Amino acid sequence: MKPKANSLIKILLVDDLPENLFALELILCNKNYFFVKANSGNEALKILLHEQDFAIILMDVQMPEMDGIETVELIREIETLKYVPIIFLTASMDNSVHIFKGYQAGAVDYMIKPLIPEILRAKVAVFVDLYLKNHELLVQKEQLKALYSDVIAQKLLTARKARELIIANKELAFQNEEKEKRAAELIIANKELLAFAYISSHDLQEPLRKIQTFVSIILENEDKNLSDSGKYNFQRMQLAAGRMQQLIDDLLAFSRINTIDHKFEKTNLSTIIDEVIAELKDTIQEKNATIESSELCPAYIIPFQFRQLMYNLISNALKFSNPDVSPHIMIKSNIVKGSISNNEKLSNEKNYCHIIIKDNGIGFEPHFSERIFEVFQKLHSKEVYEGTGIGLAIVKKITENHNGIITATGELMKGATFDIYIPDNLN
Repeated sequence: MKPKANSLIKILLVDDLPENLFALELILCNKNYFFVKANSGNEALKILLHEQDFAIILMDVQMPEMDGIETVELIREIETLKYVPIIFLTASMDNSVHIFKGYQAGAVDYMIKPLIPEILRAKVAVFVDLYLKNHELLVQKEQLKALYSDVIAQKLLTARKARELIIANKELAFQNEEKEKRAAELIIANKELLAFAYISSHDLQEPLRKIQTFVSIILENEDKNLSDSGKYNFQRMQLAAGRMQQLIDDLLAFSRINTIDHKFEKTNLSTIIDEVIAELKDTIQEKNATIESSELCPAYIIPFQFRQLMYNLISNALKFSNPDVSPHIMIKSNIVKGSISNNEKLSNEKNYCHIIIKDNGIGFEPHFSERIFEVFQKLHSKEVYEGTGIGLAIVKKITENHNGIITATGELMKGATFDIYIPDNLN
């Protein structure tokens, strides 16, 4: 056992005479020593069975019942006491055989009585110092053992992490292969989409235009020869062909949004809005509509796409106007921090150009605020309001192409508001 910090050094004194024990204690008096005394060999063995952390044992040779040599021989049979230093104390050393027997029993030294105090103290001090250094080495050994265990554990952990890294790299390589495969599939799909767009713009539209042309010719040239029922059916055919034409045009516009190169330019929104208003001039005059735009900030946009976005939103506001009220459309924009938008999809640190388009039309029920941006989603029948259900889907896709978001709010017969947020700069 190792001594605890600030603990006393234990020394076992064995002698059958109490005065001799007292004399030893007096000679070796030291505040760092703690003396355990035994009056016989048997008593010493009993003590050593329970306490074995002694720095040194001082043993009288000549004792009744069991002398010092016999006692030492029995002590050395205890594994943990084999190397505890024992000094014999004797009144006589009359022959070398007696001395040899003592050393053979396991003593490390002999001292003859009367003892010389200085020599005894010096010898005990040497063995105490050896005891302390030995235990210091044991402590270091334990520390090295613990350190070695830590190193082994670290190596095992490193090896495990290396194995996990190899597995992760293999998984990443597999994912990269999958991504490359998906990218290749996407390229093929885009080519097929372009092919479909070509077919739609030529092969599908050409017969459709012929149908419209022939119907128009029949209605103009054969008007007198057609019954009212025949005229009605041809007019319905002409309307259906017109709706089909509009649907094809809208599908083409929707499919082209992601296939055309995106070139951002810092653009004055007033210019875009003025162009849209000029294009919708007839409808605006027909509905006696007012379009009010103010506080418009420049924005980094793809001009031709944003023109389409504004066209769709303004034309929608005109289309879904309240028949009892003249349409009033307000458009404004300003630069805001993402943090004040209360929208988790925006970065709190970025600046955004916030564009608001508000109308006083028929609006919509709040629970349709997400659905209206889906392809082919119409809230009204074609008999009430014409349209293909693609216009707002195009608006959303264009907004996403600008790394922005769009939200819609509305109430029935109280109008609708569209909020668009696009980054204020290209970074």
